[in-house]
Amino acid sequence: MPDTPEPHPGETDEARVGRHRLGPHVVGQRVVVRHLLPDGRANDVLGTCTSWGADSLTIDRDGHGPVVVALADVVTGKPVPPRASVRSRVSPREAEGHGLGLWPDMERVDLGAWVLRARPAAGGDRPRKRANSALAMGDAGIPLVHATNDVRRFYADRGQAALVQVELRSSYARWFTSLGWQPVPGGDAHFQVASVSRALRAAGRGLDDARITETGSSCLVEVGDDAVVARGEAHIDGDWVGLHTLEVDPARRREGLGTAVVADLLDWAASLGATTAWLHVEVDNTAGLATYDRLGFVTHHTNRYLVAP
Repeated sequence: MPDTPEPHPGETDEARVGRHRLGPHVVGQRVVVRHLLPDGRANDVLGTCTSWGADSLTIDRDGHGPVVVALADVVTGKPVPPRASVRSRVSPREAEGHGLGLWPDMERVDLGAWVLRARPAAGGDRPRKRANSALAMGDAGIPLVHATNDVRRFYADRGQAALVQVELRSSYARWFTSLGWQPVPGGDAHFQVASVSRALRAAGRGLDDARITETGSSCLVEVGDDAVVARGEAHIDGDWVGLHTLEVDPARRREGLGTAVVADLLDWAASLGATTAWLHVEVDNTAGLATYDRLGFVTHHTNRYLVAP
């Protein structure tokens, strides 16, 4: 830590403190630094510290050019959390909205920002919680008690259990829980996001013998000749691509097939201009979480499915 600088002419007592939590260890970190200008006024700089020398440090102002600050002019400073990415500043409701087009045959009824969804299983497919639950995020536009009753009626009319998808830490999660709605066992799932370009670089090349089927804004990748041993699907919504139904035959796991399928899906999405990838992964799927972590995926929010008592 440099010595406390001598007072500048006209400098206030606050500016004379000259104490900070900076040093060579902050190189590469985001910092905020207050320093003195030649006329004695204090100025704040926010950005990433790119270098620390014997007499000065350099701060990149979030892509707006570097600023060199003499250590003798530093008044205060400290590391600050990294700047949130654009995709992380999106609300859970907006993020989940990118998946509403995954199943074109899904029945949908809007209730304000809420979405009531029904898609019974067909053709041997298993029922999917997302396609058969009310997306209870955002403002329903009516009092919660009435919205809850509408959810119950919607699913009762279709002979289904009333199910809602809520953000784990939201007021809606607390509301439904207070009414006795119960978590679906094993139903908690992280909504994870990643940069398409970064994830594609980490995933590497796809498989030369993979079958790729495009249908409008969707893509299916399958691997295997006599039997499918790995598969995955993707859906484009704006510049977001959702990855889903990622499956690998248990006997063929740890061969990199899943990552190769993801690579093919991301390559297809990138060719259509997608910049953000997202997916759902159960919170107890440790293998999946480790794989997606290697590809650069981070948790945006966590979903919980609650069923009516």
